[in-house]
Amino acid sequence: MKIHIEIDCTPEEARRFFGLPDVEPVQRRVMEALEKRLGEAVERADPAALLQQWLPLGLRGLEQWQSFWARFAEAATAAGGTGPAGTGTGPRSHGT
Repeated sequence: MKIHIEIDCTPEEARRFFGLPDVEPVQRRVMEALEKRLGEAVERADPAALLQQWLPLGLRGLEQWQSFWARFAEAATAAGGTGPAGTGTGPRSHGT
């Protein structure tokens, strides 16, 4: 046996019916404070300072970053032993 009950009400009406608190005023104040703080952070953001934080060593840091990824790719290729597709190299070739 199945019983289906359909209730047509707004979220506010359901919240009142179940006795849940109305959090809309608190949510509104939190969002206003968040927008204010975000606006202040954007106003005082200095692009040059952000770049110095992201790339502390400048061009040398970028070169080190590229070198890291190149070594990572080489190690991954060497560890997996995979070669170009269709060449018969790699862990699945089994010498056939």
